[in-house]
Amino acid sequence: MIFGENTIRETHYDILSVREDASYEEIRIGYRSAILNYHPDKLQQTSKPSHDDNELGNKFLKVQKAWEVLGNSRSRAVYDSELRASRQDTIAAEDVSLEDMTIEDNRETLDLFYQCRCGDYFSIDSLELGKIGYTLLRNGNIISIQTPETLPASVILPCGSCSLHVRLLLNPDIKVTVDGHL
Repeated sequence: MIFGENTIRETHYDILSVREDASYEEIRIGYRSAILNYHPDKLQQTSKPSHDDNELGNKFLKVQKAWEVLGNSRSRAVYDSELRASRQDTIAAEDVSLEDMTIEDNRETLDLFYQCRCGDYFSIDSLELGKIGYTLLRNGNIISIQTPETLPASVILPCGSCSLHVRLLLNPDIKVTVDGHL
């Protein structure tokens, strides 16, 4: 995901449902799967046209564009460089860790919150983290995070109301409980 002015936008990796460190073959498989789901011929086979068809058609075009960029090693390298630069351009008000976050278990997802100075929250859930390659692991009441190559990483989170951002440090060595700190 690209983090910009108070928003989180989909990356080409998100569109193809692959991690940012995916191999060419994984990207190709993600593309084939996505293109089959959103192909216009498939949409014509559905019983009734709807306004969702336009949205699915737009998704098809996004899948095509993602493949054009990620399927070519040179354009992917340029895109990856731009992606890294866009993430570094965001200035974080502070760094927070998993220990600083409030964690709520909603059965399907784990929601992480950190209160902003303005009173609103910085938030992310386990599904969003999974889409960008980080997995929240649960062992009973203990939560930890799995990062690619077990290296610490970070994610920039925007506030829900103001222009502030925080950098969530993702350290695989940190473990917390759902209802408090370990």
